[in-house]
Amino acid sequence: MADGLLPGALRDPDGNQEDRDGTVSLFDGPAPVVRILDSYDAEIAAVAKFLEDAISDGVAPAEIGLFVRDPASIGRARKAAQLAGVDSAATVALMHLAKGLEFRAVAVVGCDEDSLPLQSRIEDAADEGELDDIYETERQLLYVACTRARDRLLITGIAPGSEFLKDL
Repeated sequence: MADGLLPGALRDPDGNQEDRDGTVSLFDGPAPVVRILDSYDAEIAAVAKFLEDAISDGVAPAEIGLFVRDPASIGRARKAAQLAGVDSAATVALMHLAKGLEFRAVAVVGCDEDSLPLQSRIEDAADEGELDDIYETERQLLYVACTRARDRLLITGIAPGSEFLKDL
């Protein structure tokens, strides 16, 4: 599902490279639903509908996670959770905090052109090598957030959306 986000080989911070060819997941995971919307209001409504559908299919609010890349986008996820009536039980957090968690339903919100990769990180890159590392790290953040979904996954952004979403 989200494997298209990562390259065939990964480098760790020490420079060691691991080949991913032939990697087999024990879980097939849900096919992601990617929605690129025209406005914040449309995105919030789409995420709220996704959450309402999950609840009506028996997903408990505590089994729902909403993730965003940056603090500036967290309000969008919170508004959608509030609109769906799950704001007191669903997890709303930054992608950095997603690792190690698992949810039946996940919405990755705010995957906008300037948020993923985060524009401020790109502007701070000193050289081409650092820029490559930033892109790799940003892509891995999206991968981790997406792979937190066990049963259903929604990824949203405002048009034109993150360049990374084309790989899904």
